[in-house]
Amino acid sequence: MNLKQINNLTELFFVQFNQQTNKDKILLSTLGDKRKNYSWQETYDFISLVSNELRKVISKGDRCLLISENRPEWFITDLSIMLSDGITVPAYTTYAENDYNYILNDCTPSVIFVSNNEQFNKLKNIIKDKKFIKKIFSFEKLTNIEIEYINLKDLIQNNKKNIPIHKSLASRKDPSCIIYTSGTQGNPKGVILSHGGILNNCEGAIDILKPLLSKEQPRFLTWLPLSHSYEHTVQFVQITVAARIFYAESIDKLVKNMGDCSPEIMTAVPRFYQNLYQKINASFKKATGLKKNLIFKMLELGLKKIKKENLTIFEKIQDRILEKLVRKKIKSQFGGSLKTFVSGGGALDKEVGYFLNAIGLPTLQGYGLTETSPVVSCNPIDDIRIDTVGPPFSGNEVKIAKDGEILVKGENVMLGYWNNQKETEKVLINGWLHTGDIGVFENNFLKITDRKKDILITPGGDNISPLKIENELVNLEFIDQAVVYGDNRPYLVALLVLNDEYTNITNEEIQIAINNLNKNLSKIENIKKFFLIKEKFSIENGMLTPTLKLKRYKIIKKYKNNFENLYN
Repeated sequence: MNLKQINNLTELFFVQFNQQTNKDKILLSTLGDKRKNYSWQETYDFISLVSNELRKVISKGDRCLLISENRPEWFITDLSIMLSDGITVPAYTTYAENDYNYILNDCTPSVIFVSNNEQFNKLKNIIKDKKFIKKIFSFEKLTNIEIEYINLKDLIQNNKKNIPIHKSLASRKDPSCIIYTSGTQGNPKGVILSHGGILNNCEGAIDILKPLLSKEQPRFLTWLPLSHSYEHTVQFVQITVAARIFYAESIDKLVKNMGDCSPEIMTAVPRFYQNLYQKINASFKKATGLKKNLIFKMLELGLKKIKKENLTIFEKIQDRILEKLVRKKIKSQFGGSLKTFVSGGGALDKEVGYFLNAIGLPTLQGYGLTETSPVVSCNPIDDIRIDTVGPPFSGNEVKIAKDGEILVKGENVMLGYWNNQKETEKVLINGWLHTGDIGVFENNFLKITDRKKDILITPGGDNISPLKIENELVNLEFIDQAVVYGDNRPYLVALLVLNDEYTNITNEEIQIAINNLNKNLSKIENIKKFFLIKEKFSIENGMLTPTLKLKRYKIIKKYKNNFENLYN
């Protein structure tokens, strides 16, 4: 398939559909509910049906709000909206009522899709006065609802197959979706992504995945919210390779779900890999005797390989044996077929990256942002450089500005922010997207060194990256979350949240561990004081974004007095 000749994302699906010799092969599967499987043919029919219904109420360019957990109907609805020449506006299920109200008023959708009663109830009080809403669709039956709506289950049961298909008129330059950023700094902005931008990302992704794909149907496990630009684009990568897509039950059941479906490829955010590192590392430390020796020899040789250090003939023999005795057992806990994890949506801690690759769980770190559809670069499987985010994808230009900021230009760059020309002009200058990230190139591999907005500046004018130190802190087995504070202050301090298993640890023990950690940091990066809180940061309490990033400004605002008291 030549992706450069594809005009839009629905055409991508139909080209791949026509290439399937067995259209009864399963495409979409919900883990935890074996009845929710959709073959290529059933998916095609469902998309055609929903699109025909949508065409009765929307015109080209109308926005369609989509609020649902990850499930096959999400995929089907997204394609149906685009096939009807509408624009998908995905929204996180974890948003508060105020967030939904803001998005509704900002993008004025003609149609709303909700998965169930729980999601509809978040909207029912705020849509009464929204005259621009023409129709409500739901994936499940809604109860106690006064307005007319269409249930997709009823729709498909009451209609016959062979629904006439209408071709989308969209070009590569047309908007495909408006994805609202998760709002780490106030109200979210609606990022307009084009069909061509996402197709361009698919081209780059295929270059990375080509050596990893099996001749049979590749298996992907999806858990990151589809309303996030990263997982939203991954959908179309999955179509491009004619994969079987499994939707995870929840983050808590992720490892179990990996055992259920034996995925070959899985995408996730750094927080997931950080947790994985802590759990596996903790189990390694409990090992004794021969088992302990085998584990640490496997780690030692794995690290030498990933750091591209030469192994002796004897070490190569040892490594092959350890591959079967240790790494194979580790892989079996994740379904046994995993060919790679792909990390994006934030910076992956270097220690975590080295560790996972060393134990036989290949982890490719990439880089991007919602505004770039979203991927800019990624490490290739045959040349993983842990402290970089890989070479840029073909089709986009990347350069470093005089102040070190990473600039990106190409088809993958957003069309702009919806209804926000002022913010668009701030970041899009002469076609170059100003990312806000600081980086350098090392032999064509991009390395992220800082985040412009997150840099702390000491009274002496030194720049400090709090994220780097926070990653060091959460790598301590007893710390679950950490926030470093100290902009224009005489020294750095930290807020710490303890791991559930270590709530009895004393302040003295914590201080000793931090003192040891400080030895590996520069003097200006040393943490001098800390305080503990019991409440964990979560999506529910508004302190984490849906992709598990800290909402730093909110946390600092809430605990400002605690931070400042450490300077008295």
